[in-house]
Order: sequence, then structure tokens, then C-alpha cells
Amino acid sequence: MAYRLVTLIFGMILLANFINCYHVENQWTFTAKNKLNIHLVSHTHNDVGWLKTVDQYYYGAKDTIAHAGVQYIIDTVVQELMADPSKKFIYVEMAFFARWWSEQDQKTRENVKMLVKEGRLEFINAGWSMNDEAATHYNAIIDQMTLGLKFVRDNFGDAARPTVAWHIDPFGHSAAQASLFSQMGFDAFFLGRIDHDDKSNRLSKKQMEMIWRGSHSLGKNAELFTGVLYNRYSPPPGFCFDQGCNDPPIQDDKNLKGYNVDDRVNKFMNLVMTQASGYRTNNVMLTMGNDFNYENARHWFKNLDKLIRHVKKTHKNVDIFYSTPSQYLKAVHAANLTWDVKTDDFFPYSDCNHCYWTGYFTSRPAYKGYVRDSNSILQVCKQLEVISKTTSNSSSEALARAMGVAQHHDSVTGTAKQLVDFDYAARLADGREKCKSVINSAIGNLAKKSSSNKAANYIYCDYRNISICSISQKSKSFVINVYNPIARSISSTIYLPISTSSVTVTGPNGKSIHAQVNKNMNYKSQMQYSGQAPYTLVFEATLPALGYSEFYVKTVRSSSISQFAELAKTMKFNLPNEDIVMENKYLKLTFSNTSGRLMSITTKLGKQSKAMDVNQDFFFYNGSVGNGESNQASGAYIFRPAAPNPTPVATNNKVKITQITKGSVIQEVHQQFSPWVSQVVRLQANSKFAEFEYTVGPIPVGDQVGKEIISRFTSKIKSAGLYYTDANGREMQMRKRNYRPTWKLTSTESQSQNYYPVNSRMYIKDKSMQLTVMTDRSQGGSSLKDGQLELMVHRRLLQDDARGVGEPLNEKGVTGKGLIIRGVHFVTLAPPSISAKLHREQGEEMLLKPYVSFSNSYTSLQSWMSNSNTQMSAIKKDLPENVHLLTLQKFDNNMLLRLEHQFAAKEDAKLSQPVTVSLKNLFKQFNVTSISELTLSANAAISQVKPLHWKTHDSVTGKPDIDIVTVANLKINLKAMQIRTFNVTFTRHD
Repeated sequence: MAYRLVTLIFGMILLANFINCYHVENQWTFTAKNKLNIHLVSHTHNDVGWLKTVDQYYYGAKDTIAHAGVQYIIDTVVQELMADPSKKFIYVEMAFFARWWSEQDQKTRENVKMLVKEGRLEFINAGWSMNDEAATHYNAIIDQMTLGLKFVRDNFGDAARPTVAWHIDPFGHSAAQASLFSQMGFDAFFLGRIDHDDKSNRLSKKQMEMIWRGSHSLGKNAELFTGVLYNRYSPPPGFCFDQGCNDPPIQDDKNLKGYNVDDRVNKFMNLVMTQASGYRTNNVMLTMGNDFNYENARHWFKNLDKLIRHVKKTHKNVDIFYSTPSQYLKAVHAANLTWDVKTDDFFPYSDCNHCYWTGYFTSRPAYKGYVRDSNSILQVCKQLEVISKTTSNSSSEALARAMGVAQHHDSVTGTAKQLVDFDYAARLADGREKCKSVINSAIGNLAKKSSSNKAANYIYCDYRNISICSISQKSKSFVINVYNPIARSISSTIYLPISTSSVTVTGPNGKSIHAQVNKNMNYKSQMQYSGQAPYTLVFEATLPALGYSEFYVKTVRSSSISQFAELAKTMKFNLPNEDIVMENKYLKLTFSNTSGRLMSITTKLGKQSKAMDVNQDFFFYNGSVGNGESNQASGAYIFRPAAPNPTPVATNNKVKITQITKGSVIQEVHQQFSPWVSQVVRLQANSKFAEFEYTVGPIPVGDQVGKEIISRFTSKIKSAGLYYTDANGREMQMRKRNYRPTWKLTSTESQSQNYYPVNSRMYIKDKSMQLTVMTDRSQGGSSLKDGQLELMVHRRLLQDDARGVGEPLNEKGVTGKGLIIRGVHFVTLAPPSISAKLHREQGEEMLLKPYVSFSNSYTSLQSWMSNSNTQMSAIKKDLPENVHLLTLQKFDNNMLLRLEHQFAAKEDAKLSQPVTVSLKNLFKQFNVTSISELTLSANAAISQVKPLHWKTHDSVTGKPDIDIVTVANLKINLKAMQIRTFNVTFTRHD
């Protein structure tokens, strides 16, 4: 992201507070034996898309939008490093470097390998992108880091393994991210953006560096040295020597006019001493670079050479040199100090009193949903590349790379320009098509009973969510294949658009499956597309672990056939004197006959039933355009409402019930809050969650006011100012309204300062009851009053928020009238003691959704039963319910396997306990012949990683897990929240 004016002003304010150099130097005494070491870190920050697309940034195209050409940056940096052995440079984003590397000749590659070997070019972080930390799921974070680090290992060897994590631009920092980095084998984590008040407080107390213990479950075993960079990632003010900067160069010829060495050196040292006053050792790290700097590396290096030379001449107790973050880290570690410990996170981020970067938690919700859905498809694709002998010419690589780009902190965040967002989505679409080819080929091969048979052709319907699927609507009979990517058998409710109400469904054992047909009475309300089906077929599919079940659907002429699907009772709301009730064996939902809204939930999930008043409604905040307190507007990054209390979407507090569906498989209540907000509340027969599927848009802006839409749940829970949000889908983080754990919060924006990222779930609770809401994509959420929680589902704003993107968040959608989005919240009410089991299992099923594909290759039921393997599981037994198969993918000629304990410590009395999984004879298709444990990012053997040890002010101790998994003993022990990664060789059964 660009060098933002607000942050620059903040930096100048900090400078003004410390400008008296004499005062600063009195805090430090540097001598010949205790020199001040100035580490100059030459770097460039290369956004993998933002104002321009990835391709445009790489090639330097569209110069009128922004001047940046990554290929020239790497070209000229390599030239400068080759010319002078004293120079050093770091590079971060492998999405760009891998592309550049593929274009180089052998001589250039050998030169670069030499630079890397000598430590003059150092890879730092080295993910495919520098991922966001709020809107990303840990599954996708691990994948994109693995992709980038594998490139480094494959091309430069183990010695080039990055040891420092470098997140200088993401807009806030997650405890889960720190924990993941630690498990990847990083020694330190340097970051750029923290709350401006937090930063001021840390500078005054010399707490800019700390030990971050990001996992309450893993504790000391997942801690990481963490440092906050002083200038975010920019050079000291006045010392940018890039060709795009206006700062004066070092003019050191006294015979010429403009000689400025004395002045420049004095100013530089004043700035350095100011920075040093906020840190504890005699080492300071200066970030000498910025966005897309070093396109002409000579500009930078020639001036830095002069700066180094003249500082050394005039300051004998100072050592100044080219360095890297890893070199700085070694110097800090050698100081052998005792450090404070941080256990919370760095959310939300703000850069001024009225500037909370909490809007991007929700921005571009359709794209956020597409990214999450693409992750599920990618995992299915990678699994089936291992399980099946696919004959497809495609692979998972394109989608893996597109997903790597999508995790970038200006991609999934929704903070790039609209045309760039289109490019991100197009990359995902292209990758998905290639993966669908892999999946369909794999399923076809797995399903055919005889090797001599021709594999059936399977296709995927992209538009089932808007009731469009050509094969299910137009075929008189067809087969559905439902693949379950979870290594545990599950039941999943399947929804299919069909054209007639008279159908039969046959299961994989040849027996009839009970099904339900719903009439889509209101299917042409907000989302009007040609070809939408008039009916929806619904049935519950029982799916084996890491495998599939197939179902045969046939249109029948006569409804007298006993096995035909049940036609659900569908009615309009005409019961003015009765409330509406939906009920199954776990939950009962009651809707008011006067307001049309949810009014209560009765839970049967505890030892006894308990009813609680729970209201759900939609509201909107008007986006601020600035006011007397601040001219800050609400935009893609920043959420700033114009008024503290949102406006109800429904007119006169009345919600119209447009349809009620009653059936034995599912029940539905259709609500219309306004012409642009509707919702279907569903209760499946065997579900412990109620499903709230909302459709929002186009958000009206005819009044020239941007709006931010929330779904709010209000209950009787006595939450005492506390609420809980997940960290990237991993551990829950306790939040306290109007409070920060490490400094005193000044309340300036009572809504946005209490918003936090919700990646997969959020809940409030008291001693007896917990209200949990699961999300299908990342959103912003808060609890602004006790008993209440709200989630922002959509945003449309007409002002730019002045953080560099240069355009308002005003998505027009396919019609040009405004984006319409559809999403879902899964909601349950249960005692806290059993709620973790509920939301962990539900979260796993939402992350890795069943993959549904269709075939009309079979001419009859008998043909299908005779020629198809109608059910398949790749494993011989289910994994324990607290173990998640996180990764199963090809890894060179081997297999990469990750197993995760998916419960946090003390979260569940039984399921939080350690668990053991045996790989012996687990897989049906192959046998394990060798196994070795790797770091989480799979770029080093776990035995090769020797973490740095740090002294801390607390007394917490921890012992690393040392049990070694061998072929002779294929038992894997997992503790709460532990992920273990293995490189597995295997032989496949014929």
C-alpha cells in the first residue's frame, strides 16, 4: 500500500515529541565498547495487486495509475549486489520472484544463487504473498506460506530458509498468525502497523519488542520474538532516495554548490537517536525502502553508501552498515535481556482517533465468500490428486497460486481497486476450472467399477445457490456424486434445483432415499435470473469419511409411486393470531405473528430444554463523510458510522413473511425486511444449528448516502461486556467492550473501535447459556450492548476513505444497480459446556463443504448400479472427532499430510484432551513406507529447526514435543490446537 499521508503526519508528531537531541542522548551513553549499531535494511514492498493488477505491477504497465515495475526492481537490485559485496537486500513476495526467476538465463540464476548463499540477498517471510491477518483463514494462510517457502527450498536449498516473518503492511495483527509463524520455524516476527495509541505507549515504555505467545493452548511452545518497526516500513523522514522521492540526495563535493553532508548527517543522527530511545538494546533497524522502491537501485545504494561513509567519519561511537532483519535479530538476542510477554492481539488497528480500520473486515463480501469457497474446492482437488489416478491434464497448481495471491493484504481484504478485484476473481475462476477438471476426472475414475469401462463424465454446477443447474433441471434422470473432504463420516443436506415436483431419489445401496421438494414461490424476488428452477429438491446425504456417496434422481410421471419425494407444504403467512414455530429434536424457533421477526429460541441441547428471548433484525449504519470532529469518511478500509445508532431496515419495524415451508427434511420461514433485504431461516431435521440465509442488495444510495448493513441478534444473555471472536478460524479471543489489555483506550468511535474480525464464529455467553453465530466468510462483528451481537454483512459507500485506493467502495454488481450478496449464518443456543463441540464440528463442515457433481452418463438405475462404485471411502476408519485432516496433497513424489487437534485447551472436558491417531493401515489405496516430520510450512525437517530461547518476565515453562513418528510406530500424538506436518512416502495398491 502507498505511503499514506496520515501515517506520515503521525510519524512527524512522534518526531516532534523527541526532537531535542541532547535530551535523547542523555538517555543513552554509547562508547567504543558499547556502540550504537545502525542496521540499514534495504527492501521493497511489492503489493501482489492493489492499484494495479499483479501482471501490471510486474511488467510496469498502466503507468498513469501508479509507477511500479517489479521486474525492473529485481533486475537492478541483482546488478547492484553483484557489483559490491558489502551491499545486502531482502525480498519477500514469492509470487513476483518466482515469475522473475522463471524468465532468467542460467548465468543469472547462478549469480542469484551465489548472492543468496552469501547472505547478500535474503528471502524474508517468503510466502506467495504477504497475507492479511484479519480476513484470512488459517488453512489458506498455511497453504500460501507453504507454496512460497517451497519455491525457496526447491531453488535455493535448505540454507536459504527464511527465519524472520515480515508483515509490514497488514492492517492489524492476529495472535493466530504469530502462533502459526512460530510453528513454521520462524525466529521472529516484525510488523509495521499497530494502533497509534498503542505505539505511543510502547515507545514511552520501551516496549516496542516483546515475546508474543499467540496460542493459549500451545503456550510457550509457540512463542515468537516480535518487534514493531518504528517507521512502519518507510525510511526515516527526509531520507527516501528512490527515484520517485523528493528528498535531497547526499551531496558531498565541497567544491560544488549544494554541499549538504553536515546537515544531512546531523538530521539523520537526530532521527536515529529518537528511534533508539524507544528500544532496549544498542541496535536500531532502519527500513530503507518503501512501496515498489529500487526500480533503479543505483539511486538508493549510491546515497546509502555516502550516508554510511560520512556517519562513520563523524560518529566514532556509531557503527552503521547494510544489514537484514535476521542479522538485527541475532544482535538483539545476543543482548540477553528479559522480555515482556504478549498474549492478546493487535486488533483493531487505527491510525488516528477517528480512524479505525474495521470496515475491511467485511468489504467486498461476495469476493470474500468466493475466496472461502475456492479454498474448499482446492482442498478437494489436492486430496483427489493423491487418492485417485487422475487422467486430467490439469492440476491444482493454478488454483493454489491464485489462492496464494488472494490471501494478499489488499485482496481478500477488499481494499484493492474494483478492476483489480475483478482480476483476482478471474484468477480464482481460472484455477477453479482447472481443479474441477481434476476432480471430475478423479471421481470418474474412482466411480467406474471396471478398468475396461469408460469413466462417466461429471460436471459441477456453479449457480446452484441461485437455483440454476442445467443438468438437474433438464435431465429426466441423473446421478449426483457428493464427495466429503472431511476424514470423518457426516450427514449433509443437499439442495438441487429441479423443474418438476415428481422425482425419486435412490441411494448408493439401491434403496429409496426420503426426499423433499420445495416450491420456490418467491424465487424471483431480488435475484432475478433467467432459467431459475421452480422447485428445489432436498434430501439428507450420508457420506463416508474422505469419500463419496452417489444418488440417482429420476423424474416420474405419476405421483402415485410410493417412493417419490415428499412435496413440502408451502403457504403464505395467513395466521394473524398465531406465532410461527419451527422445531426439530434440538431447537425450536418462534417468530412473532405481529413483527414477523424471530422472537425466541428454545434449546434442547442441554440436560433440559430452556427457552430464551432472541430477536434477530437487520439494520444499517449511514457511512460518515466527515464531521466537525474529523473529516474521516467511512470507506473500504475504515468503518466510521455517521451516527451511533443504526436504522432498522424494515419499515415501521414490520417484517413481511412471504412464505412458510413445512416438510420432514427441512422447514423454512421466508422473511422480507425491505425490497433489498430478505432472509430464509431454515431448520433441518437433524441439525443443531438454525440456518439464516440472507440476501442483501442492491443497497440503495439514491439519497447519496453510503450504508453498512448489519445482522443483529439480541438475547437475554448476561454477557457482562464480554464477547468472543475467532482468530483466523483457530482459537477464540476474548473481547471486552471499550477496553484494550495493554493500554488505556480513549473512546472516540464507540462502534468501530469495538469491531473485531470474525473469520468463522462469534459468541456471547453467561454461566448457563451461549449464543453462537457461525459465518461462511470473514466479517466484522461486535457486541455493543450486553446480550447482543452484530455482524456486518455488506457495505456500499460513496466516499473514498483516503488510505490510498483512491475510489469509493461502490460495487455495481452484474446489473450495474448495485451488488447483491447471499450468505449464511448458522446459529445455535446451548450451554457453554457443550458449545465448543458444536461450533468446532460445524466450523469444520462449513470450511470443507461437500463437493457436489452431476452425471447423466448412465441410461438407467440398473446401468448406474451395475457400472458405478456408488460409494467410496479412502480410509478404513474415521478419524477421532477432535482430529481434523488439514492437508492431504502431492508433495513432489510424496504426500504431504497435516493432522490437527481442532479443539483448544479447556474448551471441552473430553475433546480438548490429547489424542492419538495411528496411520497404520489407515489408507485404503496405499501403504506408508517412510515418514518424516516437518515444520508447519513443510520447508524443513522439524529436527533441523533450533528455535532461539528468550528470557521472559513470567514464570511459564514449556517443553517441546519430542516424540518421533517412524514407520515402525505410525502413532501421532496431538495436544490441543497442535498441528503436525509429515512428508510421507507410500506405495499404491493396484
